[in-house]
Amino acid sequence: MITETNDVILDHEFNALKVDISDRILTITLNRPERLNTFDEGMKEDFRWIERRIEANDEIRCIIVNAEGEKAFGAGADVSWFEQDFPTERFRIEYRWIHDFFDRLERIEIPVICAAQGICACGGLELAMSCDFRICSEDARFGFTEGNINLIPGSGGCSRLIRLIGPGWAKELVLAGEFINAEKAAQLGLVTRVVPRDKLQDEARSLAEKLVAKAPMAMGLAKAIMNTCENIDMASGRILERIGQSVLIKSEDHKEGVRAFREKRPPEYKGR
Repeated sequence: MITETNDVILDHEFNALKVDISDRILTITLNRPERLNTFDEGMKEDFRWIERRIEANDEIRCIIVNAEGEKAFGAGADVSWFEQDFPTERFRIEYRWIHDFFDRLERIEIPVICAAQGICACGGLELAMSCDFRICSEDARFGFTEGNINLIPGSGGCSRLIRLIGPGWAKELVLAGEFINAEKAAQLGLVTRVVPRDKLQDEARSLAEKLVAKAPMAMGLAKAIMNTCENIDMASGRILERIGQSVLIKSEDHKEGVRAFREKRPPEYKGR
């Protein structure tokens, strides 16, 4: 049952994000370009508000995460946030609220695209890694600087990074503090597409439109199964694939896909 509508999201007053929904694509734009789109309390509040609603709106078929400004997609948390004198247990709670948004993007059964330009570092890179597709501009640079203030990348920068690019290069970024350019990021599999800066948003939108046209149930199950298969044995993964296929083959969208194939026309998927 739909519990949220597009208007609920579009009418909300955000602190540090811009949000748009069109053609079933939700675009979330980090909007603190004067601060390199660093996370502050306002942006954290925005993350918490929207992460509880994106799965409650089943009209959304794809999400694009991008950012305002020429210099950076995102440079992570504003340093002032770390200067607050949180008790240890309170810090874990505050930090988890950011984790929850990243985890939701990774877990939600619709595709999520990141379009990154300029500096993509620390929490900005952790946000990018929680997305399914990472497109970047040719001038993008990726890395972590937490070690400079005696911290670690603590929102997926260790756990997701090692999974994506392996321990060798993960340690180059986290321990040695090396930054890599877009070409190297693509070689390592950190990003999947590199485009000129002026083509970045067009590339993200084109991919989103392609994904929106596909069967949402199949994409959602495929994403959930692939995410799960990273942490289980191969035999269990095969079982999940068979379970997923047994659900999809009984769906209306499967029948529509077969009819469209036979009739040589584009399918019209309903998500049922």
